[in-house]
Amino acid sequence: MLAATNVFAESVVIVNPMNDSKLDKETIAKMFLGKTKYFSNGDKVVAISPKEKGATKQAFNEVVLDKSSSQLNAYWSKIIFTGKGRPPKEYDSDDEVKQQVASNGNVIGIIDAKSVDNTVKVVLRF
Repeated sequence: MLAATNVFAESVVIVNPMNDSKLDKETIAKMFLGKTKYFSNGDKVVAISPKEKGATKQAFNEVVLDKSSSQLNAYWSKIIFTGKGRPPKEYDSDDEVKQQVASNGNVIGIIDAKSVDNTVKVVLRF
């Protein structure tokens, strides 16, 4: 599935610049799957993403989460049914995701790398 990085434009995982938590690909995946609920600094994780159909979201699912869209939908159906969590909130645009991350220290999001500016900090490129 790593071939997906050649198909998609570069995307990134972002946090608020004030968030000093140490994050790797595995930890980020667990945050977006609801398995890790707190940053290493103790703040509660709020994971957000762009809408399902975008290339950024698809690349994230395949490269970082190592799941197809159908696998991820099945995963969240099970988690929701058992009352163990909810999927990340989705926003209509990268700008909306970036704005949420920039204004909240406990939010982690994914956007296209071209949308990055100094209001957010990149913690993973994919």
